[in-house]
This record gives sequence, structure tokens and C-alpha cells, in this order.
Amino acid sequence: MSAVPPSSDQPAGGREAPDPNAQASMNPGDQAPPGTPGTGEDVCPRCGGSGKQGASACPDCGGTGRVNVGIGGA
Repeated sequence: MSAVPPSSDQPAGGREAPDPNAQASMNPGDQAPPGTPGTGEDVCPRCGGSGKQGASACPDCGGTGRVNVGIGGA
């Protein structure tokens, strides 16, 4: 007779659920976290989308060349 492991109500894989209170990463040039309703990606105005300022990463977009900004509006 073989032993049967105890059952669990937890999903297989041991993955932790994402923290709903965790904030998405923002760069200084972002107006809101990525995925915020009413926002979208735009070309970084400081580096023109290159992601660089001289030999370094652009401080506004963090080297991505994109910033998250509000769109639309009244």
C-alpha cells in the first residue's frame, strides 16, 4: 500500500499571486503607472525616443525612449 500525499486547495506550481497593492514601475517622465486607464505610451520628449542622453540612459524614460502620459481629456 502506497502513501497518498495530502490534498491541497492551493494551485500547483507554488506560484505566489501578484500583490494587488504593488505599484507598477514608473520613470520620472511618466505621468502615471503603465496600464492606468486614460493613459498611453508616447515618445519621450527629452531624448526624442532614443533612450539616451549623451552616453547615458535618458533620466526621464529610464532608457526606454517611451513615457506613459495622459491622453484625451476635456
